[in-house]
Amino acid sequence: MIKRLLIANRGEIALRIIRACRQLNIETVSVYAKGDEDSLHCRLTDQSVCIGPPGSGTYMNIDAIISACDITGADSVHPGYGFLAENADFARAVEDNNLTFIGPSSHIINAMGHKINAISMMQKHGLKTIPGSLASLPQCPLEQSKIAETIGYPVLLKAASGGGGKGMMVVSQPDSLYSSIEKIRSESIQSWGNDHIYMEKYLRHPRHIEVQILADSHGNVLCIGDRDCSVQRRHQKIIEEAPAIDITPQSREALYAICKRAMQKIGYVGVGTIELLYENGNFYFMEMNTRIQVEHPVTEMCTGIDLITQQILVHYGQKLSIQQSNISSKGHAIECRINAEDPLTMQPNPGVIKQVHFPGGYGVRVDSHIYSGYRVSHHYDSLIAKIIVHAPSREKAIKAMSQALKETHISGIKTNIACHQQILQNDDFTKGKLHTHLLNSLQQVTKSTNEQPA
Repeated sequence: MIKRLLIANRGEIALRIIRACRQLNIETVSVYAKGDEDSLHCRLTDQSVCIGPPGSGTYMNIDAIISACDITGADSVHPGYGFLAENADFARAVEDNNLTFIGPSSHIINAMGHKINAISMMQKHGLKTIPGSLASLPQCPLEQSKIAETIGYPVLLKAASGGGGKGMMVVSQPDSLYSSIEKIRSESIQSWGNDHIYMEKYLRHPRHIEVQILADSHGNVLCIGDRDCSVQRRHQKIIEEAPAIDITPQSREALYAICKRAMQKIGYVGVGTIELLYENGNFYFMEMNTRIQVEHPVTEMCTGIDLITQQILVHYGQKLSIQQSNISSKGHAIECRINAEDPLTMQPNPGVIKQVHFPGGYGVRVDSHIYSGYRVSHHYDSLIAKIIVHAPSREKAIKAMSQALKETHISGIKTNIACHQQILQNDDFTKGKLHTHLLNSLQQVTKSTNEQPA
């Protein structure tokens, strides 16, 4: 069994991993950048090691993290999400140093991390894909134009190694195609070290659906429910819910069967998420995230399955004790991501939190690393908390979340709580008329209202 696990992350996900390790009697080691030593993930682990100067770059320092494993005697590494979680080089370094990586193999991460390869692979295993170039775009503008005309405008440009909403651009007119391609190429080179980009049809009102995967090293693959993550801004999710509504049992069963078969074919091990766009009754594979997701709590609330604990156990080599027939999704769960940001401009708003009070009560869960007096740094992601509610129905979950947000008090910095409250009151949201552009249209109405003379 794993004896000592190093957490190569910070914030709420680090705390989530610590709690799972406590249940499994696994010792924990935290790493931190200078100035981050007062974070709760450092206070709650058995050991903590400073690995560099302030900034997110420290948490990306592979050599420093491997050295921390050596110094502390850690035998395994959990990357959480973000930072190095989907970095094949990091996974390979962990493997090469005879440590257990709590994630899929570096080979799988590499294959799924390159979106063109992932699309081609999933297409071969039965998942429908969005009409597109299915290959890296050529350099010739004439050939680029022909591909776009064949697909039909508007088109979406994507960096093959992109993720997290980065490296994407919608092109509506032919005259802006070439300049847009060059801009995404430049961004791709700067962020991911290559200029591979591809093109696909831009769906106008799709829903963002994802299937939670859990697989062991014995060939067993489970689909632990699905989620709707359509409420997002700048391709970043801010509200997630489970299960996805208005999907027939037949469609769900067929989707799960294809996803399980694909994961078995590629030999996937661990947790992972197959992300799809859903429009007019069709599911289109978009990408696969080879890590735990920020929104995993809504699936846990509905299924009662501890995904982090299961993730650790399967990478220890344990065979899954759960059967697909025993998994059931009960009720409805909603998660709101609370960010330290201006609710109107959505710009990060770092600073010192003067007071914080989180909601409670039946069916309410809060995953957070902040406390009164905590300094929200400009160096890191603006996510400071996740509020999750679970209720017998979606309607009751919306009411429960509205109440939970009313009870939440965070002073000293600005947050996006007001934005969440506005979304929960929106007719399209409450009626389940979800799509990935819902928040954009809501913001346009808000901006227009705010600009009207008093």
